[in-house]
Amino acid sequence: MSDAGRKDFSTKAKEELTPDSTKSTQDKIYEATTDTTDRIARGLQTDESKGAGQEAFDKAQRASDNHVHDGATGSIGDKVKNALGLGSH
Repeated sequence: MSDAGRKDFSTKAKEELTPDSTKSTQDKIYEATTDTTDRIARGLQTDESKGAGQEAFDKAQRASDNHVHDGATGSIGDKVKNALGLGSH
């Protein structure tokens, strides 16, 4: 279960498991926006103040973000472009 105000784990899992080729442009933009909002919330809250599940999930997401983005998180515009397949990643 996710902490209040955060993207629910089941929603995130569903988004990850659904191939991008089956998503509409609107779905891709929505996911990019909510992912960015969740990442901002993740960064504003200390790990110590999170539930155990949320803390573990956030640590895994940070590691994944650092690997995918070479340590940088990129701008919201870049995330939207990448979600639409228009970015460089």
